[in-house]
Amino acid sequence: MRFRLALSIFIGAILSLSACSACAGASPDKPMNVLFLVADDLNSWLLEDADRYAGRVVAPNLRKLAASGVNFTRAYTAAPVCSPSRTAFFSGVAPWKSGIYNNAQTINKSEVVNRDEVLSLAGLFKKNGYGTFGYGKITHGWDQKKHWDDKVGHKRDPAPPGAPLAGLSGGEQDWGIIHLAEDQMNDTGGANKAIAVLEKQHAKPFFLAYGTFNPHMPWYVPKKYFDMYPLDQIVLPELKADDLDDFPPLAKAVSDGIGSFADKVIESGQHKKAVQAYLATTTYVDTQFGRVLDALENSPYNDNTIVVFLTDHGFHLGEKHHWQKTTLWEEGTHTLLMFRAPGVSKTGGVSERFVSLMDIYPTLAELCGLTPPAYIDGRSLVPLLKDPKAPWESTAITGLCDKSKTDLAYISIRNELGRYTRYGANEEEFYDATKDPHEWTNQIDNSKYATTVDRLRALVPSFEEAAQPLPSALTTKRRGTRKEKKKN
Repeated sequence: MRFRLALSIFIGAILSLSACSACAGASPDKPMNVLFLVADDLNSWLLEDADRYAGRVVAPNLRKLAASGVNFTRAYTAAPVCSPSRTAFFSGVAPWKSGIYNNAQTINKSEVVNRDEVLSLAGLFKKNGYGTFGYGKITHGWDQKKHWDDKVGHKRDPAPPGAPLAGLSGGEQDWGIIHLAEDQMNDTGGANKAIAVLEKQHAKPFFLAYGTFNPHMPWYVPKKYFDMYPLDQIVLPELKADDLDDFPPLAKAVSDGIGSFADKVIESGQHKKAVQAYLATTTYVDTQFGRVLDALENSPYNDNTIVVFLTDHGFHLGEKHHWQKTTLWEEGTHTLLMFRAPGVSKTGGVSERFVSLMDIYPTLAELCGLTPPAYIDGRSLVPLLKDPKAPWESTAITGLCDKSKTDLAYISIRNELGRYTRYGANEEEFYDATKDPHEWTNQIDNSKYATTVDRLRALVPSFEEAAQPLPSALTTKRRGTRKEKKKN
């Protein structure tokens, strides 16, 4: 009797361990590797709506990847700007806890994100015996360099002779045909380094990250990519003339600066050329990711390597009369996110649950059988990888602050009810996403939505408790100091 009981317990334990292993995707004899792919400024509509801006968006490699795993069509960034977004999903610390909401802030002054117990994704895998490799634009500002076995950061390609080619502005607000051969471009070089890692024999599992600078502006790519998008096939975003009239004051301020460049592009008659350049750069990026994915497929690691692809935030191409990112509207916050986890993810799965890029860290940890730090803000997506329609608390929160008004935090929440945004303590927006997908009409004062707005308000981190934005290097005082120094 005792023997049978002991045997039963033993078998149960074995089955339990097997189930756990299958859940995590890892096994002791063949641990899971990770291929972490991230693009900059790549829009969510690339896979969801290929006809939004063009007759076709040429992205066969990302479409193939999406079809091989689970594509999260309602994924949102924790911050619609490069540095805070990447700091958040790579550290597991949300902006409203770290105080990092904008590129201009001094990240090393965040006591929260620089605590001893905070581990980057690379650090988590390094701690657990993985080889760690990173090439291109992965982090931006915050990183733990000691946790990489090999890491080469991103560089911008040099501007073509005669730049600015578009003739509208200097700096990054430009586009045109690059003077370099494709194999001379920095994103191509980063892909080459990632491919070299996949072509090597590894005695231990690896965490390999590859990130592209493109399609971040300026959009300089070879002519062949422009030729894929004839101007007469470009479809421009829909605009509403009085779209900005119902914004609260702080929301209007969000569209100042680079954002106002949209009007210059439209008024100059170059809107189609700008969108063409963005799409051309998108296809160049897809090509580089395709090369890395092909290398994985041709390697001995294909059946035990998790692939995650994401973009750090969205990008406005004139929508809401705005250019670039740094907004809490749909174009700025909606991202791409897809996972392929051998033995776990559903092939061809599409999940419409609202998720956050903050969920990437705990998901990779669970898939690889690792214990993430206790402070992690995200949730593991493993249940949705198994069943994309599984029950899920569908909410996604995004934070932002103005570059100069760094004492004010702006926080937005998006779920099936719509989008609620609060600027500072008192200014608000609400958009009914089901009836107003372009977010043209601010319904915050419409009594019809009072109950919905109250529900969303309750989900937003308390503004009294949310971390105050860190000091900015672009405050008015510091700008004045720089100018004075330059004059002297």
